[in-house]
Amino acid sequence: VPSSTPGPASVTPSSSSSAFVDVDQGLTLACVAFLCLLLMAMIIRCAKVIMDPYSAIPTSTWEEQHLDD
Repeated sequence: VPSSTPGPASVTPSSSSSAFVDVDQGLTLACVAFLCLLLMAMIIRCAKVIMDPYSAIPTSTWEEQHLDD
């Protein structure tokens, strides 16, 4: 009659695979955190441009240019 309790041989692969799952989960969380920081930086940058659009461009592009006729 086969026993339903797992033996030591079946416990060892599951513990090593759970270690890989932890590494993958940590890497995924690190990438998600990096993307969230990048998103926050872009939101702040866009908000600054919306609040003061003329400070983001050089003054030479919006000053009146003198045309030689």
